[in-house]
Amino acid sequence: MSAIFGRDRVTIMGVLNLTPDSFSDGGRFVHGALVDLSAAVDAAAQLARDGAHVLDVGGESTRPGAAEVPAALEIARTARLVEELAKRFDLPISIDTRKAQVAQVALASGACLVNDVSGLGFDPELALVVAEAGAELLLGHSRGTPRTMQQDPHYDDVLREVGDELAGSIERALAAGIAREKLSVDPGIGFGKRIQDNLALLARAGELRERLALPLVVGPSRKSFLGTLTGDPVSARDAASHAACAVAVFAGADAVRVHDAAGASRAVKVARALRDARGGGGGPA
Repeated sequence: MSAIFGRDRVTIMGVLNLTPDSFSDGGRFVHGALVDLSAAVDAAAQLARDGAHVLDVGGESTRPGAAEVPAALEIARTARLVEELAKRFDLPISIDTRKAQVAQVALASGACLVNDVSGLGFDPELALVVAEAGAELLLGHSRGTPRTMQQDPHYDDVLREVGDELAGSIERALAAGIAREKLSVDPGIGFGKRIQDNLALLARAGELRERLALPLVVGPSRKSFLGTLTGDPVSARDAASHAACAVAVFAGADAVRVHDAAGASRAVKVARALRDARGGGGGPA
């Protein structure tokens, strides 16, 4: 069983983006080439007070259309913050990266989870770094790169196809020597998906979890499909994000990755209680 994504709670991952161009909070902590470490630590403290169980630090935007960031720049943005957070907070620290070099530095600095949105599709060496460190790995689903992933995505059966491709990521992780109990999966909401794909993956999250038999994390927070549904700009999408998280948890998800931990925490507590009342609170961890 994952030490981070246990079935005894709905785990809240709080987002800390050290990027100038992330779709929601780009530029909040990065000004030119400088990282406002104090502001980022304060934001982490607020996430923790608001109910976050994990702090997820990223130094490269993976929004649709984003360009790749050199590993050295990603490290420069994230390593000091990971070190500070590991010292100050009794919470697991996650590094949101696709790159082995970035993960290696972050794990040495105090991170214990790698969140790879590419599901080991970008850098095969990443699995070896995670295995050597004995860390946990969150395998995300995406097609293409952030620059290309929203260029006419298509699925005939999104649950089956995402499940198949995540199963391939799991096999690559196991082959590299990562223990199964160190793995979790993310269907990649918004990563090479149409609106109907995102909705199906959230509403039927339990089916995907049951098939893969690993903790399932969803990250709909503030994404563009919610804006399409509601007409809200990014800054006003938290209520819709909480609704999407609640539905996914009711359907069977184990964790949510969010910008607003306080609202998400309340929403998923209600969803978890309803799931338990329905009789769907158990299942393999």
